[in-house]
Amino acid sequence: MSESTRAAAIAAAEAYFDEGHFEADLARRVAIPSTSQEAEKRPALHDYLAGEIGPFLEGLGFEWREFANPVMEGVPFLVAERTEDPSLPTILIYGHGDTVRGQDERWREGLSPWQLTREGERLYGRGTADNKAQHTINLAALACVIAKREGRLGFNVKVLLETGEEVGSPGLREFCRAEKDRLKADLLLASDGPRLAPDQPTLYLGSRGVINFSLTLNLRDGAHHSGNWGGALANPGVRLSHALASIVGPKGEIRVEKLRNPPLSNSLRVDLGKLSVEGGEGAPAIDTDWGEPGTTPVERLFGLNALEILAFRTGDPDNPVNAIPGQAEAVCQLRFTVDTRPKDVIPAIADHLKAAGFAEVEVSPTRDTPMPATRLPSDHPAVAWSSNSVAQTLGRAPMILPNLGGTIPNDAFSEILGMPTVWVPHSYSGCKQHAPDEHILAPVAREGLMIMAGLFWDLGESAPVQAGG
Repeated sequence: MSESTRAAAIAAAEAYFDEGHFEADLARRVAIPSTSQEAEKRPALHDYLAGEIGPFLEGLGFEWREFANPVMEGVPFLVAERTEDPSLPTILIYGHGDTVRGQDERWREGLSPWQLTREGERLYGRGTADNKAQHTINLAALACVIAKREGRLGFNVKVLLETGEEVGSPGLREFCRAEKDRLKADLLLASDGPRLAPDQPTLYLGSRGVINFSLTLNLRDGAHHSGNWGGALANPGVRLSHALASIVGPKGEIRVEKLRNPPLSNSLRVDLGKLSVEGGEGAPAIDTDWGEPGTTPVERLFGLNALEILAFRTGDPDNPVNAIPGQAEAVCQLRFTVDTRPKDVIPAIADHLKAAGFAEVEVSPTRDTPMPATRLPSDHPAVAWSSNSVAQTLGRAPMILPNLGGTIPNDAFSEILGMPTVWVPHSYSGCKQHAPDEHILAPVAREGLMIMAGLFWDLGESAPVQAGG
């Protein structure tokens, strides 16, 4: 009979890592080229769910099923359920089995996106940080608790894995609406994104929203010789550059009044004042004087909107000619907090440009579905409960973010399914997510297994939510 204690469950999680089982499971999963960004490789999305994750969960006593995506063919969902007692609380675990494209030729010598490679404390492979290692940690921690609690968890679990997160989670919200009863739970406990610092456990309670949009100025068909027409034809590159300068200042400050945040509340300033950002080795240095004047980098990253110019083109920069171009285009992005509604963004920019004298610049969204911002109140019982559990496991308290600086489809859970959401990231900012040489840090993964085993054990002892609550 196994020892039924919290310490035993955490020790089992450590052993799972130390004995090589984590790397073995992750290596199989990385080897499946489940990129959603290349249509010809989408059969691997089914292989990942039906050939790898489903059987693993079945071995833990789950019943699972693959569902077709309601809006995009070949990008399925997996839903698994393990019910011990309907009167017990139920948690939902989310993850995504898809990755960005491999970019095989751009990885440095000795590395491949579809082969797990360990170098020192780094485990390289596509999907390690985003998101295969993260849900591997969570599912393995469940197994450790089941083993050390003699086949029980003390709560019910549902698992939702999507395979389209890297193409904007098409169909996720429609699926959650259609399967609301099937997915109903009392708490989302999931993992994605980075810690604030590699050695600092982190919790976050939502995410900033995102909308991409383009500014286009089409003054005439074709280009015209600058010697014949220079000084007599308006240059769209010049006009558009000034239009951009009217919406975002030289230090990155937002100049569209309707997109500026209200002053941060005292409580949010206090919460953010406890945080610091450290990306680890290879991370860029923070520009402390960038963004909204009078705010800190942490406040700008987690508490305020940020407007970025992602690309700007006029003419042919690779092969310039002596001609005035006829068109110019910029692609921009707004990361926004819960103070901003997605539907207000494009009209606010269009109105601002018109008032600033740039009515000829066309504004249009470049994402079909902007992702809303979400934020669980920091005084929700699940927040203190989660923080105390992590502190008990590691001997140090986690940093708590009101929301991730990036964007995840958290609104599907917090708004559509109506549950509190707590995220426990197992990566770090320097992981090269979405880039060649993506990796995770072995010490962070090992600690993540310990954290999740402790959280799952504690859920079976005293959950912060009630069944049906």
